[in-house]
Amino acid sequence: MAGIDHLTKALIQFRDERGWKQFHTLKNLIVSLNLEASELLELTQWKTDEALESLKSEAQFHENLKDECADVLLYLVQIADHAGIDLLKAAEEKMRKNAVRYPVGLSYGSARKYCELDATEKPDAPETGK
Repeated sequence: MAGIDHLTKALIQFRDERGWKQFHTLKNLIVSLNLEASELLELTQWKTDEALESLKSEAQFHENLKDECADVLLYLVQIADHAGIDLLKAAEEKMRKNAVRYPVGLSYGSARKYCELDATEKPDAPETGK
């Protein structure tokens, strides 16, 4: 809430001080988000999961990872601002939708998409206490 609101205001001020609003159409922001997400993905190219686990503690890799994550976040914040989306509220709503789509009893330990879950197969899900 306050964190994202503060970040949004600071980002808009940064953009406006540079006269960049003219370039920040919804389409351009979405394209830019995807370009930055690709740069984040590029950090994993040709690396195994094990290599990435060890790399994340190396200073230069960690800095690059941090920068690319920040770039993705900054474009996402601008997209949400441009479209009038409350990111925290949207994320909470999406988690509620996903809880319905992916009930623990059907989805625990499975990488299947919600439309592929089979109610006749019951994975060994831990007790949730609910």
